[in-house]
Amino acid sequence: MSEQAASTTAHEEHDEAFERGLAIRRQVLGDEYVSASLEAADAFTWPLQRLVTAYCWGEVWSRPGLSLRDRSLVNLAMITALNRPHELRIHVAGALNNGLTTDEILEVLLQTAVYCGAPAALDSFRVAKEVFRERGISFPPAGAAAVARAAAEPPA
Repeated sequence: MSEQAASTTAHEEHDEAFERGLAIRRQVLGDEYVSASLEAADAFTWPLQRLVTAYCWGEVWSRPGLSLRDRSLVNLAMITALNRPHELRIHVAGALNNGLTTDEILEVLLQTAVYCGAPAALDSFRVAKEVFRERGISFPPAGAAAVARAAAEPPA
C-alpha cells in the first residue's frame, strides 16, 4: 500500500470514528450540549474537540464490551476521583439519559466516598443535586428526623 493510500485510509477511519463518536456523544450528552461545544470551538480548541469525539466517543464509548449505562457508572466514579466537577455535571446528566436512576447515582457516589475520599464525594453529591434540580428531580427532607433515627439505631 502506498503512503498516500495508507494516509487516506487512516483519515477515513478517523472520519468514521468522529461520525460514530458524534452520534454517541449526542445520544449521551444531548444535542444542545454537543452542538454548543462544537460551535464554541475555535482554531485552538477544535483539534481537542475532534480528538475527544473520535477517540473517546467514537473508539471507546462505541465498543460493545460495556453498555452506555455501564460506561456512565464507571465515568461518574472516575470523574469524582479526578475531582472534575464540570465534567461530572455533564456526565450526571448523561447518566440520567442512559437510564441510571438517582438511587444508582447515589450508590456510585457513596462508593467514591470510601475510595476517593469524603471531599471528592461531597463535591460530587453537590453537583449531582444541581443536575437533579435542573431536571425537576427532588427528594424529601431527611434532616433532624433522620439524625434521630440514626442515633436510636444500634451500631452495626
